[in-house]
Amino acid sequence: MHSTPDLTHLETPCLVLDDGRMERNLERMRAQLRRLGVRARPHVKTCKSTAIGARMADTPRGPITVSTLAEAERFFAAGFVDVLYAVGLAPNKLDHVLDLRARGCDLTVVVDNVDGAAAIAARRAGIPALLEIDADDHRAGIRPHSDALLATARALADGGVLRGVMTHAGASYACRSPAAIAAMAAQERDAVVTAAARLRAAGHQAAVVSVGSTPTALFGEDLTGVTEVRAGVYVFMDLVMVGLSVCTLDDVALSVLCAVIGHQRDKNWLVTDGGWMALSRDRGTAALPIDQGYGVVCDQHGVALPDLVVHGTNQEHGLVARRDGGTLDFAQFPVGTLLRVLPNHACATAAQHDRYHLVRGRELTVHAVVPRFSGW
Repeated sequence: MHSTPDLTHLETPCLVLDDGRMERNLERMRAQLRRLGVRARPHVKTCKSTAIGARMADTPRGPITVSTLAEAERFFAAGFVDVLYAVGLAPNKLDHVLDLRARGCDLTVVVDNVDGAAAIAARRAGIPALLEIDADDHRAGIRPHSDALLATARALADGGVLRGVMTHAGASYACRSPAAIAAMAAQERDAVVTAAARLRAAGHQAAVVSVGSTPTALFGEDLTGVTEVRAGVYVFMDLVMVGLSVCTLDDVALSVLCAVIGHQRDKNWLVTDGGWMALSRDRGTAALPIDQGYGVVCDQHGVALPDLVVHGTNQEHGLVARRDGGTLDFAQFPVGTLLRVLPNHACATAAQHDRYHLVRGRELTVHAVVPRFSGW
């Protein structure tokens, strides 16, 4: 980390992180998991930063969750040892997995089919794995009552090590109330607890029972039978989480600093240098009750101007307009005005940048610059 003067000295677009909001988000999750009596295995795919990951994790050695082997490499090099690679394993990554494990990384992988389990077992290297369970018909995984559950466990046992089960309730992002999210959290829990019980009854080990999504983690009411929670976007929050009532605009810690570079008066647009290459093309709020375009606009201090959204983007241009299509007061936004845009999806927006500029509250002073990485 190194210091730099303030936001007005930065070239735009760039990524700004409100340290105080981030710490509040971290403490909220810590308090919730303490209440539920489960440990955290935070997902570092959102931050892709070892410095921020260290603030999310319980210890300097983990546990953490990653979504790429590049993340596993970076975090292992920084001292994190207990790592779950929480994406179904492609056989072409087995050599890399074995190399990481040979160097001392306690890397666990995920599988949800007999062929993948057999490929792991064929290495005869005792690679530990979790079976991915489908809790909500959202994406990958084995249904908890499926015959494939035990068949996959048997295939893995012939050379691999079954550590337990995991799931991700992605359908929680389609919920429209805290009560619905809480119900999804119970559904998520029941799916993995049932799967683990079936495995144990058949003579398999299932010590790990892992769940995880930011909405279900924060609104879950009873995680009996669950051993760990994986979540990631809570560290920054975003407009999708706002739309799900998981947080408020004042909890969103991440923003993209951009500058007004022109006016289109006949269209009532401000043109900025923050296009989709800076904001990402994620339009996750389009399916929510309030469509936030490509992001809610704030002033340079991070104070939301909720009437303004980035309604359109080109690669390097952002088009800011009033939400109601009304007339802009262009005198308030002369060329050169700095604006900050809150992201629809924190993971996608952060992925467009290589560093965070940390500020506190409404201050413009940048007290640290923290690198992040990308790639697979």
